[in-house]
Amino acid sequence: MNWTTVADVIAAACMLSGATLALIAAIGVLRLPDLLSRMHAATKPQVLGLLLVLTGLGFRLRDPEAIGVLVLVGLFQLFTSPVANHMVGRASFRAGQVDHDRLIVDELSDCLPQMEEPRGAP
Repeated sequence: MNWTTVADVIAAACMLSGATLALIAAIGVLRLPDLLSRMHAATKPQVLGLLLVLTGLGFRLRDPEAIGVLVLVGLFQLFTSPVANHMVGRASFRAGQVDHDRLIVDELSDCLPQMEEPRGAP
């Protein structure tokens, strides 16, 4: 067994794992009841699934330039996804789209009336 065969097996395992996590994220978005739960289901497995697919692609391509681009894609995803989901969560909270009965901790309701910025979406 040589290095290329081992790399191809690792690539296949990573890609299948990433695709499975993406499928779990899609099922979670369809099945979970409220917006914040759906955002959590869409973000966590989706980011890990993408990183696994990128890792598998790196093992399959074995080109230093392609691996550099894949690393950049993974880093940008890791940096932008939490910020984007945080902003969507705050906007939905201000717009009244969050089910307050399902929240365990609510730190934003106390400081929301004191803020003077616009509410956001109607």
